[in-house]
Order: sequence, then structure tokens, then C-alpha cells
Amino acid sequence: MIEAIAIDDELPALSIIENFCARLDFINLQKTFNQPTEALKYLKKFPVDLLFLDVNMPSLNGIDLYKSVQQETMVIFTTAYSEFAVEGFNLNAVDYLLKPFTFKRFLQASEKAQDYYAYQLQKQKTEAQYLFIRADYSLVKIDIKNILYIEGYDDYLKIHIEDQRPVITRMTIKNILEKLPENNFIRIHRSYVIPLDKVTSLRNKMVSVGEIKLPLGNSFEENFLKRFNK
Repeated sequence: MIEAIAIDDELPALSIIENFCARLDFINLQKTFNQPTEALKYLKKFPVDLLFLDVNMPSLNGIDLYKSVQQETMVIFTTAYSEFAVEGFNLNAVDYLLKPFTFKRFLQASEKAQDYYAYQLQKQKTEAQYLFIRADYSLVKIDIKNILYIEGYDDYLKIHIEDQRPVITRMTIKNILEKLPENNFIRIHRSYVIPLDKVTSLRNKMVSVGEIKLPLGNSFEENFLKRFNK
């Protein structure tokens, strides 16, 4: 189910979107807003998957509003002015509905959002499960879920792996962080990266990953605690 809100300064336009969404079984229209600033406040607390967003609003332009949304959210722009279409598509809008639009045209735009939403979910499920690292003049395949921690030494790394000899490769910590799933791996020290799901305890600024204890650096402490406490 796609969670959505609609933003338009005209109440009749919001009623139409509300009516059309009620006829779809894959979009849940949580709320409608005729005040863009109220919508922004809502989005900060309750992120959604999709915005139905009017472009030409007197208090805040819809394109500027979308640019200010902090989380990644799909958008279908709605407006009576076709000249905004190009800028809308430059922002990777799912679609652009020119008022007055029919239910058939609304359905077409909504199905595009549904297809993109399904694609994004599938992409998340199939995100990299393996790393291919060049070591000993060959490519070594490493199962990401088996990584215990990564140790950095200037321009090379030692990747410690469960039930396996460490893999040593010429690479920086910055480089390997770009290849790892950012939702799980975190840097805790200038020399160490760990998977959050393998952390067993934190005591006296020492992070335990199973039986291994690693130091928590001062400059990395705040970010680690924020994510660890979640």
C-alpha cells in the first residue's frame, strides 16, 4: 500500500483527489492539506511514499515545497499551468497532471507510482549481498552478512570474516563504506568499521562484536550512539 497525502490550496481540487484515491486499492490517502506549511510540518513527523502536489499555490510554490522535503518521496504534480511540466520532470516527478484531469488520467499516473514503488521495494530486497574484493591478484567474493569487522591501515584494509581467514586488500575505509549497505555498517573509529547487527554490548567506550572488543573513537561516538540506540 502506497501512503500518500495531497496538497492544494483549492479545496475542490483536494476533494477530487480524495474521491479518486478512494477508488484505488493501492493508495492510502492519509490526509489532505490546503496550507503547504502545514503539510511540511506533517511530513517532518510522518513521512509518506507519495505526494499529490499542486504547483501554483500563492503561499508556497509546489516545486519549491518538493525541493524542501528532506526524505525521498515520489511526487505527482497537479496544476492548471502546462509551463511547469518541464521543471516538474527535471525533479524526477512520477507524472504531471494537467487540471482538469479525468479519473482515467489519474489512474494512469497512480499506476506509474505503483510500478516505481514496486521497483524500489525489489531493489531494496536485492541490494548487494556480496562484495567482490581484489586481493592476492584475484577477485575474492565475500558474503556481507559474514563480515565481523573491518580494520584500516592507511591505504589497505583487513576484512575479518566469520570462520575464515581475513582478506587483505588495497583500499581505504572511505572506499569500502561506499560499497557496503549503509543501513547496517558504521565507522566507530578512524581504523574500524563494524556491522551494527553484530554489536553485543558497549562498555567504557569499547564496542563488543561477539568476543572482539574494539575502541569507540571520540569523533564517531555521537553517530554510533544515535544508531545503536535505535
